[in-house]
Amino acid sequence: MSLPSHRPTAARPLPVVLFDLDGTLIDSLELLVGAMQHAFETWSGPRPTVEEWVATIGRPLLWQFGQYATTTEEVQHLVGTYRTFQNEHHDRLTRPFAGIPSLVERLSTEGHLLGVVTSKGDHLANRSITHVGLAPFFPVVVGADRTTKHKPDPDPIRFALRELRAEPAQAVYVGDSPYDMMSANAAGVTSIGVTWGASALEPLRRGEPQHVVGTVEELDALLAKLRAGFAP
Repeated sequence: MSLPSHRPTAARPLPVVLFDLDGTLIDSLELLVGAMQHAFETWSGPRPTVEEWVATIGRPLLWQFGQYATTTEEVQHLVGTYRTFQNEHHDRLTRPFAGIPSLVERLSTEGHLLGVVTSKGDHLANRSITHVGLAPFFPVVVGADRTTKHKPDPDPIRFALRELRAEPAQAVYVGDSPYDMMSANAAGVTSIGVTWGASALEPLRRGEPQHVVGTVEELDALLAKLRAGFAP
């Protein structure tokens, strides 16, 4: 595995490719659902179905649990219980989607600047990409701790672009939730929805993605096509 330089070639400006994490780069759905169920086992109030919870993946945990708990203390209790389960079972239940490692390595080798923009906390986000072997290719990881506003707000994507010294017109954002698409569109970057993650096609379309792909191979082909359209 070759290590990237994180610099575009001098011949032409290559686009920045930003990725969501869970459901886009890594398959962690079993972990996320298991952590939710574990947290609500300690809770006597209302609780979501698996389908309802999955539909909100992509929003910060405080927001997700805030839809069911009524006080700050209750939310913090649920979040803490969730994170305990997540930390204990993370490595066993976190894996890259098939084809993602080779795609990411090649994009970096070709000169793309890469970043991760996720609603997961910074520590766990970095743990995730390190665990699956992707950390060397992502000089910028923007988790929920880096900004005060979160997806679907554009701030996390804008933060990543500032870190990479890139303009929105140079960038694409790849994600699996409608919140990813809303954030990308509001930030002025090209939005690409993927359907191999937690969100089904119809919910994803509510975020108005500019492009939708169903496989890593389709994403690869689309990125090549978009790259050809960027100004030399």
